[in-house]
Amino acid sequence: MIQFLLDDQLHEVDGLPPETSLLDYLRGHLRQTGSKEGCASGDCGACTVVLAEPDGDGLRYRAVNACITLLGALHGRQLLTVEQLAGDTLHPVQQAMVDCHASQCGFCTPGIVMSLFAWQHADQPHDRETALTALSGNLCRCTGYRPILAAAERIAGTRDRFTTRERETAARLRALPASGALHRDQQRALLPTSLEELDALLAAYPQARLIAGGTDLALEATQNLKSFPQLIHLERIAALQRLEQHPDHLLIGAARPYADCLDALSAYPTVGALLDRLGSLQIRQRGTLGGNIANASPIGDIPPLLLALDATLLLRRAGQSREIAIDGFFTGYRRSVLQPGEYIEAIRIPSLRANQLLRVDKISKRRDDDISAVCLALRLDLDEDGGVYEARLACGGMAATPLRGRRTEAALAGRPFDQTAVAAAQAALAEDFQPIDDLRASAAYRLKVAQNLLQRALLEWTPPAAEVRHA
Repeated sequence: MIQFLLDDQLHEVDGLPPETSLLDYLRGHLRQTGSKEGCASGDCGACTVVLAEPDGDGLRYRAVNACITLLGALHGRQLLTVEQLAGDTLHPVQQAMVDCHASQCGFCTPGIVMSLFAWQHADQPHDRETALTALSGNLCRCTGYRPILAAAERIAGTRDRFTTRERETAARLRALPASGALHRDQQRALLPTSLEELDALLAAYPQARLIAGGTDLALEATQNLKSFPQLIHLERIAALQRLEQHPDHLLIGAARPYADCLDALSAYPTVGALLDRLGSLQIRQRGTLGGNIANASPIGDIPPLLLALDATLLLRRAGQSREIAIDGFFTGYRRSVLQPGEYIEAIRIPSLRANQLLRVDKISKRRDDDISAVCLALRLDLDEDGGVYEARLACGGMAATPLRGRRTEAALAGRPFDQTAVAAAQAALAEDFQPIDDLRASAAYRLKVAQNLLQRALLEWTPPAAEVRHA
């Protein structure tokens, strides 16, 4: 069984399918219907709830999408929904929403309340910018965001009854068993706590699916109604959550959420801005670098960056490890070199040297919480005279896999980075990539945008430099 706290009440759950979403559990089993289903894909935020986990003597509160968070993720955590906030009076967030007239139809309001609750408890400045980030995954179609932001301003820095109970709640969560499981007939959701235990489970259940944040895998259940005979949750394995800063590289565990990598990755130019636009905050609290790579999607935002940085992947299978360049990982549309029972353990990202320039650009229809039409990463290695002696360019959304543009790299190398070099690289890029038409963009649009991003790099990297912002 799995064990968690719903507010301050211990819940023990078993006998449910591994693919049961947190939202289905709340609405169908607990009859707590405050959290709404708007999209079942993590796009609208109407189902937002908060998961809290021990962090020092207190708790870290994370806003997550209940529609794509599977039940196994609850183990060892505290769950808070809109039903738990009010005591004898409305919670300060709820009262601020009322006072500022920040709700009309009300369908999205519970999710907005929970996002603001998590923001209220976050260890960060409580200003307009962080409030906008907290609300980036919550869509409201009627009220508009001005009164919602006014409500955020009203509750910034306030304390509540949850603040005073943090130490006690953290102690109760630490006292729960480290591991857990869900069983229903022959179905299993398993929660190992070590790599050795994970290897043993993969040997016993070779067809099991691995899940970390589940922001992609859960869609198979919510959109395609797929059932999973065995699911193995990775987020309780400390080795897959590590982050190590070495003199010449950064090592990130494959199951570490994007939100927990932000500070380290922001040391790379423009990468912090990319991560700020990767999904919504709810997605970044759950999604992982390893998952973004392992699903081998052609439109992932992380692989082009890692290709440009010559990153390597640490793979593990049955206790044996190997390290490969990410350039050799993708073999076709949603296919990779991973063998049965093999998984990504960590990502090794070389540090950027003083003579290297890096930028990554994401082009999408919306600024926040949207999938890329094109993602382009470019690295230039400069010689003593300022010329380019080596280049790396990689794109997502331009082929069946995330792909390097080797002709484009050759066109940039061995010359100054100037308008002539950019023109040659733009022509070479048309030979490297043959994008397709789909609902996000036409092939012609994708190619033209990618070529224009080379021009953008020239404008921003050569004097007089000028930053070009997303519209």
